[in-house]
Amino acid sequence: MRGLRLKFMLWLYDHSSRIYAKIFKAGKTPWGIAKEDFLNYPKNSLGYKLGQFYRDKGFDVMPTLENHDVFHILTETDTEIKDEIAMQYLLFGNSKLSFYLIGMLLVGTFIFPEHFRYYRSSFRKGQTMKKFHHLEFKEYLHMDVQVLRQSFYTKHIYAYIKY
Repeated sequence: MRGLRLKFMLWLYDHSSRIYAKIFKAGKTPWGIAKEDFLNYPKNSLGYKLGQFYRDKGFDVMPTLENHDVFHILTETDTEIKDEIAMQYLLFGNSKLSFYLIGMLLVGTFIFPEHFRYYRSSFRKGQTMKKFHHLEFKEYLHMDVQVLRQSFYTKHIYAYIKY
């Protein structure tokens, strides 16, 4: 039964993310950076870590959804289905609100209720972080990933992030 639930969620996530990108990100400009080019950024930079992420996970860049992959890096959230659902909880805790997010929360929680404690802790983590879900991280690809992570929790570093 778990295998069937997992296959369904993978299918749903794959198809819904494409539809989400077409409908809700239609006006957004893709970054236009090939996944191999991210590895040309300085070591320890967000750009380089994103290149490692794509290489290690075997993922391709999804145009207009690049920020989502950055969220995984900056929040240190993995990419298994339970983690994708937890990421949506984290973003919800960070005050992001969208039809897609609410749908993933409802469906994901219903299908994988055994991970609810993880989801709740992810929501709380999002609440403790400064708002970041609205930032366009292309501007920060050159920055040290640890500095960016710390900026979500520390006021004096957070000043370097433009709003």
